[in-house]
Amino acid sequence: MSSLDSPQLTLGSQSPRRRELLARLGVRFNVISADIDESPLPDESAEHCVRRLAEAKAVAIWQHCDESLPILAADTVVVVDDRILGKPRDEAEACAMLAQLSGRDHQVMTAVCVLARKGRESLVQTSRVSFATLTAQEIRAYVATGEPMDKAGSYAIQGLAAAFVCELQGSYSGVVGLPLFETRQLLHRFGIKTAL
Repeated sequence: MSSLDSPQLTLGSQSPRRRELLARLGVRFNVISADIDESPLPDESAEHCVRRLAEAKAVAIWQHCDESLPILAADTVVVVDDRILGKPRDEAEACAMLAQLSGRDHQVMTAVCVLARKGRESLVQTSRVSFATLTAQEIRAYVATGEPMDKAGSYAIQGLAAAFVCELQGSYSGVVGLPLFETRQLLHRFGIKTAL
């Protein structure tokens, strides 16, 4: 494999959305997922939690792979009333989460961590999302599509739930799962070239 084809970094994520977003930056990467406990700690703030999880994913991968490549890992949480909404366990929990988000604002925080031989750096990007008021029928119909089941906060802004979003302040790509502006800056600080 030539240096033009060889990966520049390892993406530590199972998310196809993160793969798509990172590919938009023109970065060559391989993918290894990290298996860590993603539960928040007692009394942990959302910002601390999302940063800790992104860093923990990077460290877990670093310990089990070739250390010649930098690791990029990320984590996303949805926050309403200072409460972290993770991925729903079942359809009933997905409906309950969407009912909480209905007709109000919430925050989406995505942490990005790069870990390499020269060190580790992480950041947290926060966006504010406003949902329209949803009827119980709309919530049930959306949950029935299956789309919310592996998503933080039980929705995908890049999917059908885009129809629920009446306002977004911040980073669209950050809400999807990888804030491209901030990620590009972070990669450049580690000497990783992007397409732009």
